[in-house]
Amino acid sequence: SKKKGLSFEEKRARMMEIFFETKDVFQLKDIEKIAPKEKGITSMSVKETLQSLVDDGMVDTDRIGTSNYFWAFPSKALHARKRKLEELETQFAESSQKKEALQKSIEKSKIGREDTAERAALTEELAALRQKKEQLKAEIDKYRECDPDVIEEMRQTNKVAKEAANRWTDNIFSIKSWAKRKFGFEESRIDKGFGIPEDLDYID
Repeated sequence: SKKKGLSFEEKRARMMEIFFETKDVFQLKDIEKIAPKEKGITSMSVKETLQSLVDDGMVDTDRIGTSNYFWAFPSKALHARKRKLEELETQFAESSQKKEALQKSIEKSKIGREDTAERAALTEELAALRQKKEQLKAEIDKYRECDPDVIEEMRQTNKVAKEAANRWTDNIFSIKSWAKRKFGFEESRIDKGFGIPEDLDYID
């Protein structure tokens, strides 16, 4: 039988694993090599999958010189989940309150009255709200069951982020030093040409 391919969400989840497991910064060409080999993501869909994560704010990107770099740290993913969970809980609470109000209105309309168009409309809206409530509840449950490893890693995220930032800062300083020796460029010219901030420094 033909092997079933990964769904789009499965590709997104596996690509996030690349960032979380390595805690490193990559260029697109790096992801295009790693994703098919280690995560089973077809090379044709790597760019689309990565861009969707960038568009959703789950992966950060920046341009340095002529190259784009991508990274994602567990702490940001956890905060994003928390914000989404808070939004869903707010929607859930609002839907529950509206449902209760409609239920009371329906019960009140039953007293001494025949079925009316208004009551039918309220009943229909109540059914829709019940469905919406169940959808929200399912989504909330999904976010409550986030990978506990992400929460655990948050305790070390500051250290990881600092080390990664300082490592890349060190790389930039090394490249600048090499360019000055090799080509005799002034430091200000290198900074301007590659978009490097003048106050770039290590994080204490």
